[in-house]
Amino acid sequence: MPHYRGRFAPTPSGPLHFGSLVAALASYLDARQAGGEWLLRIENIDPPRCVPGAADAIPRQLAAFGLHWDGPVLWQHDRDAAYRTALESLIARQLAYPCSCSRKQWRDYPIYPGWCRDGLSEPDAPAAWRLRSDRGLRPVTWEDRLFGHQHFDPALLGDVVLQRKDGLWAYQLAVVVDDADQGISDVVRGFDLLDNTPWQRALQHALALPVPRYLHLPLILGEGEQKLSKQNHAPPIPEDTEAARPLLHAALAALDQRPPAELATAPVAEQLAWGVTHWSVARIRPQSTRRIAAPSD
Repeated sequence: MPHYRGRFAPTPSGPLHFGSLVAALASYLDARQAGGEWLLRIENIDPPRCVPGAADAIPRQLAAFGLHWDGPVLWQHDRDAAYRTALESLIARQLAYPCSCSRKQWRDYPIYPGWCRDGLSEPDAPAAWRLRSDRGLRPVTWEDRLFGHQHFDPALLGDVVLQRKDGLWAYQLAVVVDDADQGISDVVRGFDLLDNTPWQRALQHALALPVPRYLHLPLILGEGEQKLSKQNHAPPIPEDTEAARPLLHAALAALDQRPPAELATAPVAEQLAWGVTHWSVARIRPQSTRRIAAPSD
């Protein structure tokens, strides 16, 4: 079996919240039980979404919960050359094309109709770059480690954006290139990203890149059945190790790992040691969402 290498890759659109903690913890435990590495990547390719101070707070929050990563942090803002090389490779093989269409123009279609595949609709307008879904891209299938067999037709996914009109790199291209360059063998993340995986698998195939295994986790819902997210103002997890103890225990419980009640007051190192020893994906119920009331810090 290849050496396990996992990663946690948050966007610094705010500090980490309880839902982030559950995803980080699962990826950490999965890596450590396999005797593998766990990397940290800050996905800050979209500056307008990045909140000042969040990128500095995230490592401190992880450290408070004992979630220590291996090697240096990878920052996507340093990766322009790698993304450009990947895009140029797709252009050279006629798998990517410039597109001047606005979302308003194709709002009545379920997916972008591919109008610019044979030439820009507005030659003098700013253009994004899209991946062609109609040229030799085979059906996208994989076995999710929790949700089982997945099957998608690339033609029904549409021509995903690779680089935006403003020159910023799109998430789908960046994450595929970074996972390959970092040698990521396993991706553990929330269910909200499962429908991004087909595009990423299609890009991995188009760029002849290795394909990691995927494990998508139930999303944690908060008050009003809303996903815990920075946009929904989910409270940040603490940067204090003592305050982290009950939240870490709650995160283990949210992952269906059944931690003993007395572990809730134990130091984070002891809780993590228990978690690594007892980690079992088979215990996680395959639900797209999970309603959990996280304890306050």
